[in-house]
Amino acid sequence: MSAPKKEDPRTIRSKEMFKTAAFSLLSEESDISKLTVQKVAAEAGLNRTTFYLHYQDIQDFLTQITGEILSGLSDKIAALIQSEDLSEKQQLTQLLDYLYIHRKYLLILFKMNQFEEKLFVLLKQLVEIRRKNTQKELPGEYVSIDIKTASLVGIIMWWLKKGLHFSSDYMANEIHLMYKVRPQ
Repeated sequence: MSAPKKEDPRTIRSKEMFKTAAFSLLSEESDISKLTVQKVAAEAGLNRTTFYLHYQDIQDFLTQITGEILSGLSDKIAALIQSEDLSEKQQLTQLLDYLYIHRKYLLILFKMNQFEEKLFVLLKQLVEIRRKNTQKELPGEYVSIDIKTASLVGIIMWWLKKGLHFSSDYMANEIHLMYKVRPQ
């Protein structure tokens, strides 16, 4: 069995330059339909031929970088589900830190209305598994998983759009306080 092939450092650097260029362009002009290979390549300081070495077209490019971010988010949530050595608040802080780091592209995805549903599905899995793993008996009228997940997505979206003056740690603490199971 052969080891996985390592990606050439030049390829990694070029892809990162294209991604940074796209973020820059989209932060200036949020209409993603106006993003072109020519604009991205020019902003990156690379030529279109280099772009086409890595991507079929602008849609393939956007699909790949969206997939990278969602895969990273999915990996982060999976790690939170499996982690036993961190408190819930620490786990939530790590998730919020990841979202903060990728906030520029996430905000663009929010505008495209592709990200919110995917974030909902990922967070719903987290809420469901956490609820199954709880040691406490939950009351019958406890908030449904869909409602809890929707409120969590709403809080995260608000934070990324308007509340970044609050740290990840502060937000994790507030969310943790809000969702803590309270004795009857």
